[in-house]
Amino acid sequence: MKKLEELPLRNYVPLKGAGLDAAIRGGIRQTRSCLPEFAHAFKYSHSVNGFYTPPSENVEWTTGFWTGELWLSYEMSHDPTFLDAAQWQVGSFLDRIERKIDVEHHDMGFLYSPSCVASYKLTGNPVGRKAALLAADNLVSRFQEKGQFLQAWGPLGAKDNYRLIIDCLLNLPLLYWASGETGDERYAGIATRHLRTAIKYVLRSDDSTYHTYFFDPETGVPVRGVTAQGYRDGSAWARGQAWGVYGAALAYRYLKDDESLDVYTRVLDFFLAHLPENCIPYWDFDFTGPSDEPRDSSALAIAACGMLEMARVMPGTSGSEVYRDYAARMCSALWRHCAVTDPAVSNGQLLHGTYARKSPYNTCNDRGVDECNAWGDYYYMEALARLKLDWNPYW
Repeated sequence: MKKLEELPLRNYVPLKGAGLDAAIRGGIRQTRSCLPEFAHAFKYSHSVNGFYTPPSENVEWTTGFWTGELWLSYEMSHDPTFLDAAQWQVGSFLDRIERKIDVEHHDMGFLYSPSCVASYKLTGNPVGRKAALLAADNLVSRFQEKGQFLQAWGPLGAKDNYRLIIDCLLNLPLLYWASGETGDERYAGIATRHLRTAIKYVLRSDDSTYHTYFFDPETGVPVRGVTAQGYRDGSAWARGQAWGVYGAALAYRYLKDDESLDVYTRVLDFFLAHLPENCIPYWDFDFTGPSDEPRDSSALAIAACGMLEMARVMPGTSGSEVYRDYAARMCSALWRHCAVTDPAVSNGQLLHGTYARKSPYNTCNDRGVDECNAWGDYYYMEALARLKLDWNPYW
């Protein structure tokens, strides 16, 4: 674990007490400012000129984060307006999975954990339970025996998309939840098999991570690691490294094994060591500053949640205290540099995010560059909830 005096985080006071309360009030205000426009609709994946407009239908992989933001705001405020909006949206998620609208991918956890699992955990809503279990069934249908992984995108078995991606670590909790809820170990078994494969191949010797990893569809033999959204195949995409931090923490929660703990420590140390001076990471860790490249504030929010998750599952240890302290400093940096403090400026939560950035070596086009994005908003609010509440995770 990197020592605080070696890191830019040393320049930030942990967000707690009156400062944390102010950040939470600001976050709740921002969520409330979006109602009623987004009570029966969804936010697009990212803002445009600071604003999510117009409202979106329940499509793409990101809509669950807006519903999750509603649940977090409800938990931190007890305002029934948030509850009513979130419960309506749970019904939309059931309709989506029943009619198979834009669900031919692995992102079922991103969609259904912060929306429907949250609803069931918080209110016992049977609609949430039904929708989340159907989503878990949809996710396990993407498991490839040859290679032992959940295929991320594309037609099942297609050679040009026979791969896993690091993001999927955050989809696995849906499967562990489904096993706990139904008693069917098939879900957890597939999650663990995918996890073992991902850990084996996406983590590089320098503790950075590949974004995606290809396998041979005929034999299941590992082929190569590449990027989809990073700067280049050999670089560390900042958000991908953050998915690794949070994903390894969740893996340790479910497996309690030394391997998950080792992976967590390694990917976290790389993440911390490559933060720029103000701690808001550039979109890829090839850039550490100073640089004109855009930042991705969502990566810092995701990593903070991962550290707070590990602190939660290691109570009473010195490591737990350090993780919580570092995460609170990360949230302080986000509050100071990125949090929206005026609804007239933006109806999001966290400025300076990047959905995708084009480089000479990837296949992306610029999308949502230096904007709010739905997951950054959500994970920022989750981090605040974890700091304030005895929070029962949706994941």
